[in-house]
Amino acid sequence: MVDDLEDSSGVRSSKPEDDTAHDLQTAEIGGSAQSRFKGYLSFLKSDLIESRGIRRVEPEERHDRRTLGYTQITLLWFSINLAAQNITLGMLGPITFALSFLDASLCAVFGMILGSLPVAYIATFGPRSGNRSLVIARYVMGWWPAKLVVILNIIVFLGYALIDAVVAGQILSAVSPNGSLSVEVGIVIVAVITWVMTTFGYDFVHRYERYAWIPVLMIFCILAGVAGPKFDLTAITQGDARTRIGDRLSFLGLCLAAAITYAGGAADYFVYYPSTTPSWRVFISTLLGLTTSFTFSFILGIGLGSGVASNPSWSTAYTTSQGALIVESLTPLGGFGHFCSVLLALGLIGNMIPPTYSSGIDFQILGHFFAKIPRVIWNTLGVIIYMVCALAGRNSLAEIFTNFLALMGYWVSIWIAITLEEHAIFRKLRGMGWDWAAWDDPGGLPVGLAALVAFLVGWAGAILSMSQVWYVGPIARTVGAYGADMGNFVGAAWAAVVFPGLRWWEVRRFGR
Repeated sequence: MVDDLEDSSGVRSSKPEDDTAHDLQTAEIGGSAQSRFKGYLSFLKSDLIESRGIRRVEPEERHDRRTLGYTQITLLWFSINLAAQNITLGMLGPITFALSFLDASLCAVFGMILGSLPVAYIATFGPRSGNRSLVIARYVMGWWPAKLVVILNIIVFLGYALIDAVVAGQILSAVSPNGSLSVEVGIVIVAVITWVMTTFGYDFVHRYERYAWIPVLMIFCILAGVAGPKFDLTAITQGDARTRIGDRLSFLGLCLAAAITYAGGAADYFVYYPSTTPSWRVFISTLLGLTTSFTFSFILGIGLGSGVASNPSWSTAYTTSQGALIVESLTPLGGFGHFCSVLLALGLIGNMIPPTYSSGIDFQILGHFFAKIPRVIWNTLGVIIYMVCALAGRNSLAEIFTNFLALMGYWVSIWIAITLEEHAIFRKLRGMGWDWAAWDDPGGLPVGLAALVAFLVGWAGAILSMSQVWYVGPIARTVGAYGADMGNFVGAAWAAVVFPGLRWWEVRRFGR
């Protein structure tokens, strides 16, 4: 049987009935796929999903401060940093840098305070401007040089999430019967959960972090009570006088880097606060949340690290992984200790959410084309990247900590030095002010030559002063047998010296 059909050009043709049925089935399948795609797009645009992207939040769009409040700021940062990842970082003081419990604790506390101050400073720009952190970087670095800062920040945030995923995978593997759950599977589990959480965006992040810290704090207290008696408080710092100074500086710089790198996303979580919000309240609330959580986490880690040399079971566990040491320290509690370990691993999701969320925002800041792609897509790409890297680097966590974190902290220190001078000297003293509505207008932003040159000079200083396993700069080499990592301090100082003169010339030459 043949049906006569007319094509779109008006020419009559013939098709077998079976072919017609096949075409109709194909059309139905195509329609179904198109319908599902439209449904996905509708989901992305629904009220459940934050779809704003990097567009500035205007003053009339802000939330009532009573909805969130200053307590929420403190709880957000406290929840983010009360994480097992910071415990494993603290372990490096006694184990990698051979510091005593007291020396390591003092270096960790003072280092993270120094690193938290810039984070609190950048957080104040959220309510003030309604712009995301690295949109604000455009007002300092200029339209094109700011892209360099954005790329570096994406690397930092995905690197932090990578470390969290590895630690969580190690803990879940160590607590499973005979290691039946591999580290790889644990990494995938927490990465997928984090992706789900960050898909919903700003409001969900605040709601989750408001309560996520409660079980983690309870487990931290249990861990301190169970493992505390095995902390070695009598061991002394190793090495001669100059080597001890170098190791103290290096560990202090590492803890500073762990805190300061949050500056690249600090304003992202407060853009919906009213523009009338007092900056000093945001600053104090942020600083309080950061310092309390970092202090507890670091000192717990330092205590565990100090006990490795004197406790054979801890030493054996540490040779497996840092996560296994945490699990071993809770073994006196039996099955309940394993339950606590699982909650600690899942608690790392609270630490993974902010860098995952902010990296999605940062991808959009790279340019107009990138901004057209929904944040959810960029978040998905970020999760895939750090999940794959975590799977590849799961056996090298200590090396990632000591090399990656300190190295990535350098650029933030340099950027903060430039931002402080731009704010204090040019925007305030010279009365240039901030035109927050020009966030997406290259012509309304600085040219960026001064900031770029100062940034590169700062990097040169950081390279000459860095002390890593694979490279020790000539300035760092002057202190102790292993050098002293002074990259954060020297890099920021060199940039601060160069920037004001260059910026004065740039303003005079280009008028902006």
